[in-house]
Amino acid sequence: MLVLSRHKDETIMVGDDVAITVIEIRGDKVRLGIEAPKSIDVHRREVWAKIKAANDGDGGEAIPVPAA
Repeated sequence: MLVLSRHKDETIMVGDDVAITVIEIRGDKVRLGIEAPKSIDVHRREVWAKIKAANDGDGGEAIPVPAA
């Protein structure tokens, strides 16, 4: 895992097409803005796990999501 430190209004690039910008830091919460092509789905991990479990449809186990 790559761990980066960023301040408000600083951006991290993922490849050439995805930009993640720190919008706000308030207490222990960070608001992020994500710019990505429409062809790339962007979800919170817990939502992604539910979508994946629903799409698998074979009774497969969803990836565990740590409690927030």
